[in-house]
Amino acid sequence: MLGVYAPGDPVINLMTVTSGGENMDDKKAGEDAYIKMWKKLNMDLPVFYFSISSQAECDTLYKIHRKAHRETLGALTTEFGNWNEIDKYYKGLQTFEDKVLGFVPDSASTKTWGRLRDNIGNLYNKKEPKSIENTLSKLDGYVNKINDTLNVLAPALVKLQGQYNDILSNKSTWKKYVPSFNWYGFKNRYHNWITRFAQFDFGISYQDRKPIAKKIGDNIFWTMLISIISIILTYIFAVPLGVFSAIKKGTTADSLTTTFLFILYSLPNFWIATLLIIFLCNPEYLDWFPAFGIGTAEAEGKSMLASLGIRIHHLILPLFCWTYGSLAFLSRQMRGGMLGILRQDYIRTARAKGLPENKVIWKHAFRNSLLPVITIFANIFPLMISGSVIIEVIFTIPGMGRMLVDAMVAQDFPVVFTIVMMVAVLTMIGYLIADILYAFVDPRITYNSKK
Repeated sequence: MLGVYAPGDPVINLMTVTSGGENMDDKKAGEDAYIKMWKKLNMDLPVFYFSISSQAECDTLYKIHRKAHRETLGALTTEFGNWNEIDKYYKGLQTFEDKVLGFVPDSASTKTWGRLRDNIGNLYNKKEPKSIENTLSKLDGYVNKINDTLNVLAPALVKLQGQYNDILSNKSTWKKYVPSFNWYGFKNRYHNWITRFAQFDFGISYQDRKPIAKKIGDNIFWTMLISIISIILTYIFAVPLGVFSAIKKGTTADSLTTTFLFILYSLPNFWIATLLIIFLCNPEYLDWFPAFGIGTAEAEGKSMLASLGIRIHHLILPLFCWTYGSLAFLSRQMRGGMLGILRQDYIRTARAKGLPENKVIWKHAFRNSLLPVITIFANIFPLMISGSVIIEVIFTIPGMGRMLVDAMVAQDFPVVFTIVMMVAVLTMIGYLIADILYAFVDPRITYNSKK
């Protein structure tokens, strides 16, 4: 039947009419509704500007609107390599189905007609030759019953069987090994999507039909808030800790700091988050913090100060899990960068001149040791959008990371593509800013074309 589609079909997710009924009118209504939504999503266009395939494949398979049918035809093309015959068989199957659905059975043939109709629907999904032959044999048994009104469908079935036999007899597997280049031009799905993206038109969500821009606006606040606080805390503690560890290299303090940071960096944040929920959010142990969400202070009519306290109370554990790994990593990078600078000749010269140690460290060594830290800083921008997927899911924070996971589970690809593209753009921006900062902190680096 026309209502049989592959799971995860976005057209089905957005349709109000999801399947056809048992007669021609119901079938046409379901078909028209599907095609209308299919075209609205631009799925009647090729995916990209061009494609590289084989001569056996059809370069316009995307025009077939049913996903399950495209998969079946693609599998048959791979098996037999003769698209022309496969196309005739597919059109013949559609013609035969129309004749069956347009047939009005009497009381004696209603049951057989129902089985015939169901097996035609199954035939659209048959990819193996043996399975197709068995189904065609069943159809033949239903149509050619003695003294049955379904006999009038026999000529159409014979034609369909002949079209399938043509596929078998004209098998051309050699075409699979001959490459073919197909150019589609600018009228394709990717071009339409990237053009709209550049205009900040991200489309609609397959889950709830809401504009993706609005969904991002509803979820980005908590991700950016936690990210900014985490970044500030990370740099406030990590940079001085890394400098201290480098200055005290070889001492007990350095050994303890290095060991602590190594252990901290090695602990997976999802494991720590789980332990914190079990031991600090469980009435059986220490019920100090809420385990999930961000609180509902506004709904409870609390004052602004009380609302802020509730929010902070909910965000302490997620913020800790979001921050400690970055803090440990950044401290290690800062320590390594500082140690490399402290071995330089100009540092020894500064000390030989009698400059105070604090001035040597913070004026001469610190600035030039920031290059690794700036490189890490470039990765902050995409994290402010993508968020921490694991932490947001574990603590059920309504942020971008959780929205991304929900979209992937629901196969809401426009949301996934939008977030991924935004992360890619912010990554490039981050590295551009990092390159500018390199020249700012290290005069030896210049982007001037003059030599």
